[in-house]
Amino acid sequence: MQTKLAPEFQGTQEGKTAEEILRRCVHCGFCTATCPTYQLLGDELDGPRGRIYLMKQVLEGETPTRKTQAHLDRCLTCRNCESTCPSGVQYGQLLEIGRNIVEAKVERPADERRQRWLLKEGLTSRAFAPAMKLGQWFRPLVPGALKDKIPARPDKHAHQWPTRVHKRKVLMLLGCVQPAMMPNINSATARVLDAAGVQTLVADDAGCCGAVRSHLSDHEGGLADMRRNIDAWWPVLKADPSIEAIVMNASGCGVTVKEYGQSLKHDPNYAEKAARISALTKDLSELLPSLVPALKSRLAKRSGGTVAYHPPCTLQHGQQLRGGVEAGMRELGFRVETAACESHLCCGSAGTYSVLQPELSRQLRDRKLAALAPLQAETIVSANIGCIQHLQSGTAVPVQHWVELLDAQLR
Repeated sequence: MQTKLAPEFQGTQEGKTAEEILRRCVHCGFCTATCPTYQLLGDELDGPRGRIYLMKQVLEGETPTRKTQAHLDRCLTCRNCESTCPSGVQYGQLLEIGRNIVEAKVERPADERRQRWLLKEGLTSRAFAPAMKLGQWFRPLVPGALKDKIPARPDKHAHQWPTRVHKRKVLMLLGCVQPAMMPNINSATARVLDAAGVQTLVADDAGCCGAVRSHLSDHEGGLADMRRNIDAWWPVLKADPSIEAIVMNASGCGVTVKEYGQSLKHDPNYAEKAARISALTKDLSELLPSLVPALKSRLAKRSGGTVAYHPPCTLQHGQQLRGGVEAGMRELGFRVETAACESHLCCGSAGTYSVLQPELSRQLRDRKLAALAPLQAETIVSANIGCIQHLQSGTAVPVQHWVELLDAQLR
């Protein structure tokens, strides 16, 4: 796609990157076929091709409007379009550039600014954990819309961490909201790895991966979160060279940390470290093939029904990892199935999207649950806390992380 940058973007890093991405687009429209918001709304400007045209116009000097901002806001950043695109257009990277430019040029109403500030500061704050605990205690009294965002109180197993020392070691990111909302995901991960002879280490000063602020157009705040995590991990990695990976059990965090090298490549103080961190980062499912032989003899014999698996967008499109969870769990005796149709589509969670775009988010959630319903599963599993919490808000079928299912069989 031919692009003539406006003078304000010529010679800038964001302008150069955006132009390179735009030149790859041949406006074929394949991306619209797999875009969740285009399927719901049927508006060209609510699909990747239309949003690319909007961003191209802004980069060429046209003044963006609130309408421009609304169309970009409605994107889930699921990156399904990247899996579909025959030309390799890096739409997610372009969208981040476009959103940041529009955010600087279009003033949001006060209520939107307040809501977005509360999300990026609240979800990453140390006050989030006590606030969540308070919400769980008084959950029956909380209004319905907010109650959907508050999971039930965890059971006693959620905080049981293994203490054995192993030769194999990994470093794990606990995340920002996961320790407070669903702590059992982290402890179950550590217990399953322990059963397979792998010790899980944690750097206490590591926190939010940077995705929350970055997706809310706080570019510098997101980079600051990334640098803080690198500073927390680097001494641990230097002190113990035997650490084989930085493990992510939330695919939303995983796709972000795997892109630290790209995000910080122009930072002379962090570029080399960021590239090393990205290279070491693995989704938990990438370790599964090496865990299966050790776990086979430890798992109780499986006698349950079908397990429905929802592959998160951040795993199948962001990280381009498909089939690993299903294959590993089947080898361990689970009857795992994915939806016969629309397994590639987003469930509508998309980080803070379910708060900022509740109507579209609920429509996509209900569509996803309807696609899974024919499986008549006894439980639904996924690989990202956002998907798990969002799907659970629309069904009575238990929804959990796949590693929690393995952990329960071990116990």
